[in-house]
Amino acid sequence: MKIKNKKQSKIKKSKLPEFLRPYLWSVKIEDLDLEKDKIYIIHQILAFGNLKALKWLFETYSLKEIKKIFLNHPLKIYREPTFLFVKEILLEIKEKKDIKKYVSEKITI
Repeated sequence: MKIKNKKQSKIKKSKLPEFLRPYLWSVKIEDLDLEKDKIYIIHQILAFGNLKALKWLFETYSLKEIKKIFLNHPLKIYREPTFLFVKEILLEIKEKKDIKKYVSEKITI
């Protein structure tokens, strides 16, 4: 008999809450699968989500899983300040990462 991880079971059965729709604008959230589409979901929420969306993200996926996705599957969707906040504050990643893999354009102020 195979015992499933509770968190894994929850992820597969859950639907995305409606309040995430603004952050997942490029697809129908009804079509998203929390496991199969986790790279897209995690990056979109990290890059564009508000505090409520970030809270949902960290309740739905483990910190280990979020870090793994962030480090191993970079998406070029972040603004530089957001990338640095996510990397250094939210995920506490101190090692250098190639910012060009994450940041869509350099902003000068």
